[in-house]
Amino acid sequence: MLKLSTNRVFPLTESTEPETCLHRITDNPNYVSALRSNEYFLVRSKSDAIPSDFAGYLFFEKPSGIVPKNSFLLEPDLAYLSSGDIVRIVPKRNSLRTLYRRHSPHNYLLMTERCNNFCLMCSQPPKDREDSFLAEDVLRMIPLMAPETKAIGITGGEPTLLGQKLIQIIQAFKSYLPSTAVHVLSNGRTFQDRTYATAVVRISHPDLMIGIPVYSDISSIHDYVVQADGAFDDTIRGIINLKSVGVRVEIRVVLHKLTYKRLPELAQFIRRNLTFCDHVALMGLEITGFTKFNLDKLWVDPKDYQNQLREAVEILDCAKIPVSIYNHQLCLLDPSLTAFSRKSISDWKNEYMPECEGCARKSDCGGFFSSAKHRYSAHIRPFCN
Repeated sequence: MLKLSTNRVFPLTESTEPETCLHRITDNPNYVSALRSNEYFLVRSKSDAIPSDFAGYLFFEKPSGIVPKNSFLLEPDLAYLSSGDIVRIVPKRNSLRTLYRRHSPHNYLLMTERCNNFCLMCSQPPKDREDSFLAEDVLRMIPLMAPETKAIGITGGEPTLLGQKLIQIIQAFKSYLPSTAVHVLSNGRTFQDRTYATAVVRISHPDLMIGIPVYSDISSIHDYVVQADGAFDDTIRGIINLKSVGVRVEIRVVLHKLTYKRLPELAQFIRRNLTFCDHVALMGLEITGFTKFNLDKLWVDPKDYQNQLREAVEILDCAKIPVSIYNHQLCLLDPSLTAFSRKSISDWKNEYMPECEGCARKSDCGGFFSSAKHRYSAHIRPFCN
């Protein structure tokens, strides 16, 4: 598990930066002089030369001699940082957060912590506070990202609560990173306003998808899971509006005790009413955020819902609706389902358990969320050669 955030960044000199600073990193000592004032230089060893005129410096070893302005000492856990990465530093709090990693396929950008749902298993519990700086940071970051970035995820909270700011951000991705796929995680409710759905499609982004959760074919069950009356109706209207104007939509279903029993019925509902959707993701539970507090209400061993999962996949696959299984271990899946399994857990929080040692299929398996240490299946077994 990578440490993306820390409060152990120690200023080596008095900072002339604003209260919060956002910079791209380089370790190229020959970086173009005219552009150095916008970059932070990464120094890995005491013996490395320290070029001048960069906005700041990040050290892994305390330097000897004269230390340049805006210099910070990093802990070893941040050794994964490399050229092209983007970080946010708050000097007064000794904090650093890695916002973007150039060489990672798992970059998700938090847009807001506000949300109009209150899901029982929310991994990012909502906070009702002004946090517009998050979206502003994203707008500053987009021009700094590498053009070869394959995909970016937009998440929250609920990103659509940003209103026109989200439209502006998607437009910026199209302008600066036209070859980068953009995946927006949303509860879909704001898209019940067809005008807003139309504003998205007018951007004409070449590779945009909105991922929207639907937890049951019965509205009261969905509304209970997301803790919001009327959410089911809003969400279905939102999906229909998006597809009617030509936006690609993925339906996401988190599998737990409250959703797995009617999973085949939900698959039938999708087949009959939402067959135009572009992808369905059937997802394992991440034990973090609100899930930890509702674990007894939500936890079910994945081994115990294989029949429902298999039936749902068969229904969707027969209807030619692309379907994938996320966040599951291969040894728990019915053999007929392994072809639908994807390695979906972000690299910075993907781990394996001691039971996985020596498994012949470990490299193909999705593994675990790091938070799975709180509870995971009793049926984990390694595959033998």
